[in-house]
Amino acid sequence: MKIHAFSKTYEGRTVLDFPGTELEPGRICAVIGANGSGKSTFAKILSGVLKPDRRGPLSDAKSVGFMPQKNYAFRMTTKANILLNGPDEARADRLMEAIQLTELSSKRADKLSGGETARMALVRLMMRAYDLVILDEPTAAMDMETTLLSEKLIVEYVRETGCALILVTHSLQQARRIADEVWYFHKGSLLETGAKEQVLDTPERAETKQFLEFYGV
Repeated sequence: MKIHAFSKTYEGRTVLDFPGTELEPGRICAVIGANGSGKSTFAKILSGVLKPDRRGPLSDAKSVGFMPQKNYAFRMTTKANILLNGPDEARADRLMEAIQLTELSSKRADKLSGGETARMALVRLMMRAYDLVILDEPTAAMDMETTLLSEKLIVEYVRETGCALILVTHSLQQARRIADEVWYFHKGSLLETGAKEQVLDTPERAETKQFLEFYGV
């Protein structure tokens, strides 16, 4: 799948200059970088939430699923929120059980904690198949147990649907656990890409090495 070049400028300052690249279906790509490196701006533009500087196709994907950092919950039950994205109750029940949401299925979703809301949003997204899925820090509000359950569900979803999945994450450990490849963003630019072992263990760019040494991998 081709992801086309695009950029974003605020008040005359370029905050993102993405050169375009390709991501094969059925693979998970972890997007890493320091705060302010352009990761979330990239995710928002590619998902269609934020407009780039120039109009045009953003990717070859015919359908795109997006889970932002801040997830919405309507004033209805958790399960009802999930079923908004697909009517298959058996699938909803299976996904909720896999991520420990079954006991919360009848609870009003707007009363859930941050981690619970994130799990609900992840299941809601997975109620249908997409060509491209973008997850922006999906497990940031979760504890380790539910993070690992969510990661397992993400991997299974990619295998099931064959989608290309972009995972924006601050966790280098998470990138190592479930990503196939890694894209490193630095000051609004995509600086290094490759298989996760190459980028995380033997990076080519000095900036990548410095980032990994500072944040630890």
